Order: sequence, then structure tokens, then C-alpha cells
Amino acid sequence: MNWSLQNHAVISNDEVRQLDRDYVFHSWSIQGNLNPLVIAGAKGCELWDYDGKTYIDFSSQLVNVNIGYQHPRVLAAMKAQLEELVTIAPATANFTRGEAAKRIVELAPKNFSKVFFTNGGADANENAIRMARLYTGRDKVLSAYRSYHGNTGSAIAATGDWRRVPNEYSRGHVHFFNPYLYRSEFNATTEAEECQRALAHLQRIIECEGPGSIAAILLESIPGTAGILVPPTGYLQGVRALADQFGILLILDEVMSGFGRTGSWFSFEQDGVVPDLVTFAKGVNSGYVPTGGVLISEPIAHYFDNHFFAGGLTYSGHPLAMASIVATIDVMKDENVLENAATVGNGVLRPGLEALAQKYTIIGNVRGRGLFQAIELVSNRESKTPLTAVDMIAIKNAFTEAGLLTFVVENRVHVVPPCTIGAEHVNEGLAILDSVLSNFEYLAK
Repeated sequence: MNWSLQNHAVISNDEVRQLDRDYVFHSWSIQGNLNPLVIAGAKGCELWDYDGKTYIDFSSQLVNVNIGYQHPRVLAAMKAQLEELVTIAPATANFTRGEAAKRIVELAPKNFSKVFFTNGGADANENAIRMARLYTGRDKVLSAYRSYHGNTGSAIAATGDWRRVPNEYSRGHVHFFNPYLYRSEFNATTEAEECQRALAHLQRIIECEGPGSIAAILLESIPGTAGILVPPTGYLQGVRALADQFGILLILDEVMSGFGRTGSWFSFEQDGVVPDLVTFAKGVNSGYVPTGGVLISEPIAHYFDNHFFAGGLTYSGHPLAMASIVATIDVMKDENVLENAATVGNGVLRPGLEALAQKYTIIGNVRGRGLFQAIELVSNRESKTPLTAVDMIAIKNAFTEAGLLTFVVENRVHVVPPCTIGAEHVNEGLAILDSVLSNFEYLAK
């Protein structure tokens, strides 16, 4: 901000937007269609632009700002690290890196012992796949159609959504349908049926692909971008059992659902399952500095004591990122952030969304866990016809105009505020959702 003030008497939204459009190339976009929202600053659960308009954050940006914006303890830790050592190569031993890894391992199940740090979630999944292939000597990786694992070579090939199709350069990827009762692929009518039939489907995929050729099953504990698809009771345990039966590793992607988002350190804790590898990013340091990693269970970590690991990154375990991880985890513990996510998410946000679903027929389904919730918008509840992209753009724009930042994917509004949000802010956001949806209820037939 100081640099900007020195170079500009007055900064306006229009000036910043034009600067962006002149020089910045955006992801997942047709560049000529862009009109990006301008943000000048943020604190806690609120953001503002240069013209003074404020917003409540119901998106956590990309579901990563778990402790909110500008937390003073995290900023202080990063500033202290800047003064001590701004960067160091990953081959060295560094105190802050070791402390960050220790804290993460201490949060994991007892059979985990090491952390490999990456620059984000995509290359966390990339390297988990690499570890699984090296450890097992097998090639194939099974992952779900309803998934997103990142935009690097193997991660995007493992992804199931449409973004995979123009990027399928990596080998050995096979997809299957994960459970989603609201739009069941298995003609299921209950959670139990959906679970049993999804597991039977996965078993047949394994058998047909050849168990001896499969290195790993890669799953988001709760698929996030695909719709916050909370698995039915017993599903992840069933996947674990299939992996054990056929000697396949289980990788759980906690990039979006981990570090407090669902009210526990890892979402899979609530499903009673222990994977072989865990990928993480986003919430581990609230996105303050790019970072991520792979939590490695003891057998796999021990294997690489005597076998070469063919992977590495220049900025693996960057000191600034590590300082932000240490401070974020300490803040989450000291300020009861996990408890807040569970209490406010399950006790305030979820009932509020369910009340809206009772009020508006445009809401076809509500689902989620903790502060990881979603509403699915439809034009007809009986046929479950999704709202069109044009309608969803109009709804998202209306939310933004009303001062609410939302994470909208296809016909879904993912309601995922920072894990530090209080009931008052949640209720303010729910009121905006109510007001905006009332103007679009006419779309439901």
C-alpha cells in the first residue's frame, strides 16, 4: 500500500482494473471477457475495494483463508522470519521448516512420520502420485470423475471435471464415479444404497483394470470444487478396505477440506479412516504464502530411506511459508478455530441454509460439514434441473453487488467463510443470501 500511495495521489477501482486488463493473464478464462473484482484490503472476514465498498467473505477466496485476513500473529511470524532468513535451499536443514513439519506430523494419525513440502496443492498431489508409483512399482492411479486435484501434469489428469480433457498428457489415469446421492449414478434412493453401489462399482473398476497395475486410489476426503460431496457413512472405510484387499495405496486429498474447514484437523478423522498419504495446502497457512505438502506414513517414508526419491522443488519448505504454517497452526490451537468451525458451521450456518431451502424452491439440496457447505440451485426440484450458467452468473453478480463474496461453481453456491467467522457475520451473510435468492425464486418452476 505504501508503494501505491507514493506513486498515486488517488487509487480508484477503475485504475486498478485497467492495470490488470492491460498486463495480467488470468487462469481458466477467456481473457477478453474478464471484468475482475477489485480488492484493496481485508481484515478478519471482511474485504474492501478502493472506492470504499465492503464485502463479507463467504468464499475464503478459493476456500483457503481459514484464519481470516491479516491475522497479526501470522504477520508477525512472517516479518520475524524475513529479518532472520528470507530464503534457503530445500537441501539444507532449517529450524522453521523442521518446526512446521513437526507440527503437521503431530496433528496426523500415529503412523505418519514425515512431510514433503511443495508450493501448493497441485504439486502436493503430483508428488503423492510420484511416491505411490515409486513405492509400489505400479503405474495406474484411480480417481473420481467428480474431483479436482490441481493443474499440473498428473494432478490435472487425475482430476475428473471438464478441465482434464484439454490437458490429458499424463499416463496411467483411470476414473470412477464417487457417491453423490442427489444425482446418483447408481439409481440409489438412500445413503446406504449409494455407498454400497459406489463401492461395488469401484471394486469392478479395480478388477477390470488389474489390481497388480494400480499404484493408488486418489480421493478428496470431501470433494470440494465438485460440489462439497460429503461421502455417505462407511464409504471411505470401504475404499480403505478395497485398497488393503488389493495392495493399493490410498491417497486422501485434504487440500480444501483440511486444517479446520470441517471442524477437525483433517476431514477424514470424522470418517474413521487412515490413508497412506495425505496431501494438503490452502488452510495449512490460510494461503498467506504459497505452500502445500504431502504427509507420508511410516512404511513409505522408511522405504525412501534406502531408495532414491525422484522429485524436488526449488522452493520446497520456503522459510516464509514455514513461518506462516507454524504461526497458523499455533493460532488455530490457541484460538479454538476448529471448535468455532464446528460450532458455527453446524450450529448456525447449516440451519440457516436449511431454513432458506424451506423458503425457496430454487434451492434443491443443502449439504456439507462444518464451514464447508453448499447449496445446489435448480429450476425444478422434482427433475433437479440445474440453473443455467447465465442465471448463475446473474445470481453471483447480485451477491457481489449486495456485498457478499461467494464461491460459485456450475449451479452451486459453496458457502465457505473463514473458519474464524462469528455467528453475527454468518447471519449477515445469510440475510444477503435470503434477499438475493428472493429476487430469483421466479426461476424455479
